Amino acid sequence: MKETASFRNWLLLGGCMAACAPAPILRLLLVTGVIPEMASVPTVLIFGSSIVAAAFVITWASETAEKDISQGLALAVIALIAVLPEYAVDLYLAWTAPGNADNAALATANMTGANRLLVGVGWPMVFFLYWLVTRKGTLGVSGHDTSLGLIFLGAATLYNFVIPVKGNISLIDSAVLFSLFGSYIYLVSRAPAREPELVGPASTLGALPRRWRRGTVTLLFLYSALAIFSAAEPFVEGLKDIGEELGISEFVLIQWFAPLASEAPELTVAAILASRGRALAAMVMLISSKVNQWTLLIGSLPVAYSISGTDIGPLPMDSRQVEEVFLTAAQSAFAVAIFASLSISSREALLLLGLFGTQLFFTDPAVRYGYGGVYLLLAVFVLFQDRHTLPIVFREARQPSGKAPTMSTGPPGSSRARGRTKKPSR
Repeated sequence: MKETASFRNWLLLGGCMAACAPAPILRLLLVTGVIPEMASVPTVLIFGSSIVAAAFVITWASETAEKDISQGLALAVIALIAVLPEYAVDLYLAWTAPGNADNAALATANMTGANRLLVGVGWPMVFFLYWLVTRKGTLGVSGHDTSLGLIFLGAATLYNFVIPVKGNISLIDSAVLFSLFGSYIYLVSRAPAREPELVGPASTLGALPRRWRRGTVTLLFLYSALAIFSAAEPFVEGLKDIGEELGISEFVLIQWFAPLASEAPELTVAAILASRGRALAAMVMLISSKVNQWTLLIGSLPVAYSISGTDIGPLPMDSRQVEEVFLTAAQSAFAVAIFASLSISSREALLLLGLFGTQLFFTDPAVRYGYGGVYLLLAVFVLFQDRHTLPIVFREARQPSGKAPTMSTGPPGSSRARGRTKKPSR
């Protein structure tokens, strides 16, 4: 029975790896001119399938890696690899901006769209998958990894309010944001590893001898990263072509369609984890992904812009991008405030999704600044209401534990953790 399950797991892993293969192979053939450019629809289907398959491989590899490194570091690695398509698109736009001024605005648009999509869709998605599995109205996210991620996300959010005031993204911003990301990775890696509960292909990988296990997991990470990176550009370009045929503007395509495609791996990984009863791990991964996008990604833009250009200088932003960065920072502030209670309720998940969804229908600057103001007012209100739990967040961030994170309905010591699962009304 065990041998049959192991064979089935290897077969499943091999199938997903085979589905990843068309991305690097076809990309190489396209770049070298061995085969002609493909039509938009098959391009999206083939490269999109490779991205989804790579997301599955990343999930199994990261779960196995928890045997040797902390869960927080494993999830941070997933978040970093899964967001590679977003980096590929954004850095390409920043790199070409010196020769094409329009791409400077598009690079910022792509970054802000990806960040808002992650919080406005990804975080509510994890909660609702958790609700489908448990039928509980509140998801507790108490734990060292969550608290540490929230503190660094809060710090990055506060700093990024400076960017719309300046009207550009400079190398000084890069230095500050890179330092935040480096500190976050260093601290999250210090938590001890724990013995995870592995199922499916991850359980088969976890049964390998340590040396073989570590080597296999490393190769799977690298292979998945190669597949995702190879698939990113043709997948996004294929979507752009389809959108243009339907009469959709380039700005909308870059800000929303491209991020929707490039965020697909991490959203897929999060959905897999949440649907398998690991909603807390999924939320930690998305928080980590938000941290690296809100620090490493945005900080990389002026670096790419300066290296590719003749002068070292900041990446300029027009008035629309100033507005977009402010709105993104305001949404991030509200999202962090929600987790000040170390939990998220159905009402809060709906509010995140609703505010994100409705803002898409308005392009007037006054209305969008109004949305930013609403986010900030809600953030202040929520932080004031949950001020008693803020010390718990900082205490948990300072005290890494090797224990498995719990799926409680509230933070330690709160009324929800003691049995009343109803979230206080906000």
